[in-house]
Amino acid sequence: MSKAKPDPSWDDLKVFLKCARTLSFRAAAKQLNLTSSTVVRRISALEEDLGFILFDRLPNGVRLTREGARLVSSANQIEQGAFDFQRRLETFGGSKRGIVRIAATEGVGTYWLMPRLIEFQKGNPMMVIDLRTSEAPVDVARMEADIAVQFEEPTNPNVMRKRLGALHVYPYASRRYIELYGIPKTRSDMLDHRLVDQVGPQLDEGAWPRYLEIEDIEGVVGIRTNSSAAHFYAVERGAGIGGLATFTSALGVNVTPIDIGIHHRMDIWMTYHPDARRTPRVATMIDWLSAAFDPVKFPWFRDEFIHPSYFSDFNSEHWQDSVISGFAAAGLDRNF
Repeated sequence: MSKAKPDPSWDDLKVFLKCARTLSFRAAAKQLNLTSSTVVRRISALEEDLGFILFDRLPNGVRLTREGARLVSSANQIEQGAFDFQRRLETFGGSKRGIVRIAATEGVGTYWLMPRLIEFQKGNPMMVIDLRTSEAPVDVARMEADIAVQFEEPTNPNVMRKRLGALHVYPYASRRYIELYGIPKTRSDMLDHRLVDQVGPQLDEGAWPRYLEIEDIEGVVGIRTNSSAAHFYAVERGAGIGGLATFTSALGVNVTPIDIGIHHRMDIWMTYHPDARRTPRVATMIDWLSAAFDPVKFPWFRDEFIHPSYFSDFNSEHWQDSVISGFAAAGLDRNF
């Protein structure tokens, strides 16, 4: 009688799926917070238990074998079942106690959400808010977060989506920069100035060349970064002109909008799994996030562009807490 093959553990299947999605043991290890040697050892052990090879090892990564490729669909179903099981367990508790994981783009998460989440948490002390900020897209279907606030509309039909509003991006410069270099009056004037450029997932890296009607912006860029915080800091400290969200003008930051006929818009999307509302703390956060982007209270999130100079025409009682005195860099001036 042949010896029965052992059932693979869920932990081993998670490693297999991550390797199948990244086609790299090294990339899978990084995403799983494991060492590359651990991933290689786990996959080799899984292959030995199953009795066949899952991946062809290549100089620049790995490739699924025919047998490995046939297992991906089943492993995905097991993963989804595990996620559904975990979500269902979370609905059994009727209180708002526990962790809510929010994934948000860095600028929105850092400069808009965090100041408000501090006050929200004071009123909901039993909730632990885990805010992860990154420009990389997040998949709520795979429980990478309970709720995601991103610029890309999700394509997965199995998640709930809501457009929260529009993020309007406008050129800004600090008073320090303007005192030294003046204010450009036209788009062509921008070619004699320095740009602070941000690159990364979910960002339109062709926006500046398109708006300035040039092939590329090399020679105009002074500083380039993939970080919203570093980008904000560089503009505020006078490194150049950069595109910032128009809600910057409600933060009390010492920067000035530059009127040269350039305005960029991105939609803001919230996504979550359909079962998320069955968990009281997540449902509460979903409703709170919807209110945090209410275009009636916060005019900069309206679909139509409103110039920052007109924000004072709106009822500011709803957004007095927006004024946070340029915390991106102001505190450092006292120390350096």
